[in-house]
Amino acid sequence: MKHKLITLIITAMTFTQNLPAQQLSFSKVKAFEHQLDDVMEIIDTTELKVKLKEVELQFQQAPNELNQVRLGLIYHETALNLTFFSKTAYKGYAQKSYDQLSELFNSSTTNRELMPYIASYRASALALIGAETKKLKLLGQAFTLFKEAVDRYATVSYLPEFLRGSVAENLPWFFMSKRKFAERDFESIITKQNEDATYANWKVMSFTYWAWAKQHLGRKYRTTALAYLNQAIALDPNYKAGRKQAESLRLRFLK
Repeated sequence: MKHKLITLIITAMTFTQNLPAQQLSFSKVKAFEHQLDDVMEIIDTTELKVKLKEVELQFQQAPNELNQVRLGLIYHETALNLTFFSKTAYKGYAQKSYDQLSELFNSSTTNRELMPYIASYRASALALIGAETKKLKLLGQAFTLFKEAVDRYATVSYLPEFLRGSVAENLPWFFMSKRKFAERDFESIITKQNEDATYANWKVMSFTYWAWAKQHLGRKYRTTALAYLNQAIALDPNYKAGRKQAESLRLRFLK
């Protein structure tokens, strides 16, 4: 009887984690996006350092589920933007992100509409750990986690494809089988955005349009690439997303 009970508990936990996207509420997923947006895709390092302290304090004062997700995400942004430019101060933040998000990912009580954020950033954090520690096997494991996140949540959230594409586009040329995801994922996000303008926010789309153009440098893509670069620039008047890179690439196309 004990073994049967354990099996039922494990099954219930697995079901929660594997819940297909069609059973998630798109409006609730988007509602969480508004509560997490300020800790995602931060490119200003001064702003990031301030936000890191703020989010850590919030979690210390109120260690609830949402604040733990915010903590995992800001640790990810710290690892992405500060770890590789620091000798000591910001080492280990990818692992901190992965640990916080894994605790939530493996919990049977985690709000299911938070799972697209948790699963996607958890996979990306593992990829960052692989880069920091130079353990290539972790990169392979990260792409396995990305695939699971894409299969489960890409219909209700841009994050699985956006983060996988972002990792893939920065890999060396000899990771051919993984680099292909960059072109595929950004194309997929644009298609979904064209079908539903609420799918992704301006910041993500600015990065996405620039990333698509970067993946399509050939002459036959020039017209579409320039159109996307113009959109990337227009969406980002204050240089908070992809505008700077888009302007640079646009000049390259026009030469």
